[in-house]
Amino acid sequence: MQGPIPRSVFELRGLKILTLSSNKFNDSLLLNMIQQLRNLSSLDLSYNMLSIEDNRINSSLSFPQITTLKLASCMLKKFPDFLRNQTKLTYLDLSDNQIDGDLPNWLWKLRELMCLNLSFNSLVTLEGPLSNLSFLNVLDLRSNQLQGQLPVLPRFATYLDFSRNNFSSTIPASIGASLVFAYFFSLSSNKFKGGIPVSICNATYLQVLDLSNNSFTGKIPQCLIEISGTLGVLNLRRNELNGPIPDSFPGDCDLQTLNLNGNKIVGQLPKSLANCTKLEVVDIGNNHIKDIFPCHLKKSSMLRVLVLRSNKFGGRIDCSESNAIWPMLQIVDIASNNFTGTLPKIYSWPAMMDDENEAQSKLNHLQFKVLSFNGFYYQDAITVALKGLQLEFVKILTVFTSIDVSCNNLEGPIPEAFRVLKSLYVLNLSHNALTGQIPPSLANLTMLESLDLSSNKLTGKIPMQLADNLNFLSFLNLSFNQLVGPIPQIKQFATFLEASYAGNTRLCGFPLKVKCSGIASPPPAAPKSRDSASTMLIGFDWQFIVTGLGFGVGAAVLVAFLMFWEKGRRWHDESTDKILLVVLPMMGLSYTGCNNRAEAEEDAEDENTGDYDDEEDETEDEFRGRYCVFCSKLDISRKRAIHDPHCTGSSTQERRDENIS
Repeated sequence: MQGPIPRSVFELRGLKILTLSSNKFNDSLLLNMIQQLRNLSSLDLSYNMLSIEDNRINSSLSFPQITTLKLASCMLKKFPDFLRNQTKLTYLDLSDNQIDGDLPNWLWKLRELMCLNLSFNSLVTLEGPLSNLSFLNVLDLRSNQLQGQLPVLPRFATYLDFSRNNFSSTIPASIGASLVFAYFFSLSSNKFKGGIPVSICNATYLQVLDLSNNSFTGKIPQCLIEISGTLGVLNLRRNELNGPIPDSFPGDCDLQTLNLNGNKIVGQLPKSLANCTKLEVVDIGNNHIKDIFPCHLKKSSMLRVLVLRSNKFGGRIDCSESNAIWPMLQIVDIASNNFTGTLPKIYSWPAMMDDENEAQSKLNHLQFKVLSFNGFYYQDAITVALKGLQLEFVKILTVFTSIDVSCNNLEGPIPEAFRVLKSLYVLNLSHNALTGQIPPSLANLTMLESLDLSSNKLTGKIPMQLADNLNFLSFLNLSFNQLVGPIPQIKQFATFLEASYAGNTRLCGFPLKVKCSGIASPPPAAPKSRDSASTMLIGFDWQFIVTGLGFGVGAAVLVAFLMFWEKGRRWHDESTDKILLVVLPMMGLSYTGCNNRAEAEEDAEDENTGDYDDEEDETEDEFRGRYCVFCSKLDISRKRAIHDPHCTGSSTQERRDENIS
């Protein structure tokens, strides 16, 4: 719904619940209009295009005592003044507004408050003891500008989110006492430092712990690994943690997300991680882990994301002996390691084999539900090398698929088995030692948007099938190989820059400066349908038949006309002579007509018997007989061909005989 909110709504004096959220109402609304609804207990105007204005209602004026107030995304610039006296308020949502400065002290006097959401504002300081809000269960202060030390937390809170602020202190050593009932705790994207307190492990109900993007140091507390029987998400990425990962994952491990990317972790991947059969995301990239390919995670049948980038993994990428199969796997990033051998020839990753319709039917994003009855969930994020850039996905779509094995020591040909990965979006095999030709079967990957085969030893031509089928390709890098021949000039391949083909000295054609010596081969013809093919085999093309018949009849009539009508034949010869006598000199050629040839011979005989002193006639006398087209010019006044004495185009009688007029 759109337009202004009807003012008659505020005349419904018996109204108790008014919910108009998530529409397109565009209006400027004064809060004192709500004052007329004396029985109102719940008001939700969130996520419209409203501008709520606080007209500073006098506190002495009675205002309805409401229990739920939701004014998210209403362009508020300050806390509404009437909230001071709302002693029954239990749910307050002022998120996604323009409120800045300090949180007012009177906010901590709302003792009945159970849910407080002030996220996505510009709040700077957090004053007052949060512990006074003894009934507070949900506190969401993410994406503000809060700074200083972490406040004392409400004792019975279950959902605490302080992420994306400017807190810069250490975590209090006794923080575990405030997390006894916590299910969700996030300090992500702040400036916290020091070690991770062991007391956090006292949060025995904790399902999500996100301490990512800070400056934590020291080792990972072993107890954090041990409580993964209840913990669903452990995100410690982008800190300065060191030491090995404790090998103490319990047999009833319930982890769905383990993200340790961007630390200084050493050692091997724990064997006990195989106990975590519900894993969906394993991201341990950008560390110093030295191990083999983690085939021991074969029981993690729900695995969707596997990132081992920039470590010291080595050996072969081969899980055939351990029967590893990950039917849900959609993102594989094992780039910048020391893997050797050939690429696996068989892939058991059905999630990458779906066609477009099947993939779209499963469209969703990875998330971990927390307190599902309240609609809270944790959303996984990941950094992916895509189209030559490092991009962070804050939402991992289940239809996004990627394989990156770049910067290893892999050799051998590109397996034909890749042809079955029909829903693959990104394929990066660059900076290896792959040999052989580019398989034309890669044209089956019709969803491909990014293809990087650079810095290998690939040979042969660029398959025309790739250019013809990969219609979604927006990034291509085939540079620094040993490819030869012309670059396809159709569809997407005609849009890529020179850098996509650099370092292939025997490639030619646009956009390279090297020209192809031969004529570029035409693009392959579009495949004919079964109906059209059968027509060509057993049917007749009447258009070609009628056209040929018409030309044949016309030619027969013309030949008969010239054969049996002498006068017409002479007229035809004379007309042809006249046309050629005019046209050929314009082209630099000469022509002696049929009728003029006899005159030329008679004149030649007369000139032989006559006595002339003219030098031109003497020159002409030297060249009697049949005249060469290359060495003759036309004298329009005498209507005859005169041989050019300076002509060197032909000197033999045979050459003249071949080119007579």
